[in-house]
Amino acid sequence: MFNRLRGVLEVIEVLDPTGQEIVHRIPEEGSGEIVLGSQCIVRENQVAVFFRDGRALDMLGPGRHTLTTLNVPLLVNYLKIPFGSKSPFRAEVVYVHVKDYIGLDWQTAQSLAFRDQDLGVVRLGIQGQYAFQVGRPQVFVNQIVGTQGLYRTENIAGYLVGILVSKFADLLGEVQVNLLDLPARYDELGGALRAKASEDFEALGLLLKAVYVTAVTVPEDVERALDERAQIGALGDMNAYMQFKAARALGDAAQAGAGGEGSLAGLGAGLGAGVGLGSAMASAITQSMRPAVGLGAQAGGRGAVTGASGSGVEEGFASLRGLVGQQLTLTAEQRQEATAALDRLFVALTSATSTMGDVRAAQQALKEAFPWLAEPVKSLMNTPAALQMLGQVASRSI
Repeated sequence: MFNRLRGVLEVIEVLDPTGQEIVHRIPEEGSGEIVLGSQCIVRENQVAVFFRDGRALDMLGPGRHTLTTLNVPLLVNYLKIPFGSKSPFRAEVVYVHVKDYIGLDWQTAQSLAFRDQDLGVVRLGIQGQYAFQVGRPQVFVNQIVGTQGLYRTENIAGYLVGILVSKFADLLGEVQVNLLDLPARYDELGGALRAKASEDFEALGLLLKAVYVTAVTVPEDVERALDERAQIGALGDMNAYMQFKAARALGDAAQAGAGGEGSLAGLGAGLGAGVGLGSAMASAITQSMRPAVGLGAQAGGRGAVTGASGSGVEEGFASLRGLVGQQLTLTAEQRQEATAALDRLFVALTSATSTMGDVRAAQQALKEAFPWLAEPVKSLMNTPAALQMLGQVASRSI
């Protein structure tokens, strides 16, 4: 309590209803005039440190103390005040709470660079918790209050978090594990960080009792890459993987150029005339048709081969229709028109009365209306099963 009328500290005490204060200064600014004989009340888990001219001098533990030359001798000698029972002196009283502070959050304000063996350099965000106690109050007051000029709890906590982040950045450079293995090493990382930071905390008069790493976060693009790897692993074979990549390529291209017929023409150019997508689609379609062709060959009959080839081509066109239907960036009308164009080409290829002119016309119309489908369709038409059916159409056209 500060007597504002006389400017004299006669009863000195601090109550902390929040339980979160680390230090509390009396008076909050400047120094106060303290009279010998004043009462200083120190509660459990508190220490009162008398501070003057940047130095922590006398210290009082829990209890009620009447200030005399006996319990503040350094301060009295430092000021060379006459030994009178009412002699005043000016000083600050810094209350330090020496309880355990647990469950304090720490995290990186900026992401830290981490070299992963598979993904290369990845930016990581780290979160965790820590616990500490003020072990040497006088050292703490000299270093934090005197040297750093910090009194508020959030400022002190921010300074300590800065130490932890700096040491963790150094620790990341020594870790020889993959990014996906880091969660299994949280305990080891926390223990290593505590060992690295303990010396710096001790220099401040603090005991670093525990450090935990609770989360490691990565940028969104890295998350997408990890999700894709998980999806590929779940697919289980290269054929399914190629179909997955082809669908992704169609979706990205459609999204880049969605918005009308002119945009659809731009999609083909954006795909590099569909060369990369055509190769991926050709591999997926060819693989899907090979079992059918093989079964027909094992049957040993011309009719069996023809039936198997027709089945394989049908499966290829069904795959293309399915991929078109998955492109949510296209309008429903655009998807319907693309599917109808594929159907017209399939009918021209499989009809018993069609000619090569019909097939060429249907394929050319599809290419002009939907250039982003031209290369996948061309790859499908060059598969063994489709070439066999084209031979049958050509024989009727002679």
